[in-house]
Order: sequence, then structure tokens, then C-alpha cells
Amino acid sequence: MNTPRNEQHGRVRIIGGRWKKRIIRFRGSNELRPTPDSVRETVFNWLAPHISGARCLDLFSGSGALGFEAASRGAASVTLIESQFKTWRQLQDVINLLNANTVVAEHADALDWLTQCSKQFDLVFVDPPYCSGLIDKALARLIRTNCLRTDANIYTEYRIDEKPTIPIHWELLRQKKAGQVCYSLYRHTESSIKI
Repeated sequence: MNTPRNEQHGRVRIIGGRWKKRIIRFRGSNELRPTPDSVRETVFNWLAPHISGARCLDLFSGSGALGFEAASRGAASVTLIESQFKTWRQLQDVINLLNANTVVAEHADALDWLTQCSKQFDLVFVDPPYCSGLIDKALARLIRTNCLRTDANIYTEYRIDEKPTIPIHWELLRQKKAGQVCYSLYRHTESSIKI
């Protein structure tokens, strides 16, 4: 059977923790672009002191690479948000395959889900499709909905030419570039202002 041109097949390797070297297989639209191994390795080196016991949220989760990596490394809970039904079903399959009882996949629009969210998180991954305008909306919604615990860490990934608006008083902890992509880690402080 031929794969439609707007679909891609791929695999992602979990880098560290209890599922180290396990492979996540996925297929989906061309917008589904898992964070590369080298970037994930850097990001999780940054996050190493903060992962164990953390409550994590992976918005726009796609392949789930970031969320499953966090769970593999000892996060207390991981919530994956995915709007595409087929991709969400794949996340469910990976949860079952890994017997990942600390991971939950929600089939929902990320912004709508945030609006109704009553939980707070220690770590949030914000990696929407590039140039979709969703990164600014997601960051603003995170502040408005009070989903972040004090001193929560927020990972962002976006194309360099997007230049998202970072909420006032978020502290930039780390930032790197890989080709046309910028990835950053921020800390949400108690003085963060709702925007």
C-alpha cells in the first residue's frame, strides 16, 4: 500500500531512564516532527535536576517523544495532549506497549484543554507546529489558566523567525539553536504576571 504524500513514517529512540533505547514508532502528517535525539539529550541534561517526581504536561505532543522521555526518567506523571485522532491512538498504543502507568494521553485541542485545566504542572513542553501562531497563544494561555506551579520549567521549541512573546518575568535558564530552530528553557516565577 502506498503512503499518502502528506503522511510520514518514523521512529524515535528514548535516550535515557527505564525505557532507554526503546523505540517509539509513529506515522502522521508532515507537521509531526519529533524533537531530534541530539536536542532531546541536551534538553534533558538541562532538566536532570527537575525531572524526578515532576508533574509534566506535553502540549502538542505528536509522537510523544518529550513526554515519554520525561516519564522514562522518573516524572511522577505525564499528560500528553494531542488533537489528531490517529496520532492520539498511536500514543495510546505506546502507553500500552511500555506499560506506562504514569502517562495519560488526552485527545483534545491543546488551547481548549488548557482553558478547562484545573491541574498545575512542574514542567511543560510547548512545541507546536512551526509558524502556526500557536506558540504565543499557548504561552499566554498557560499564564491565564494558572496551570503552572511556582518555579515550573517551560520548554519551548520554534523556528527562529517566529520570535514568540515570552510572558513577563519568566526567567530564561538555557537557550540553544539547531539550524533554523531555537529551543529554550524558562522558569515561571511567583511574580509572573497574567497576560
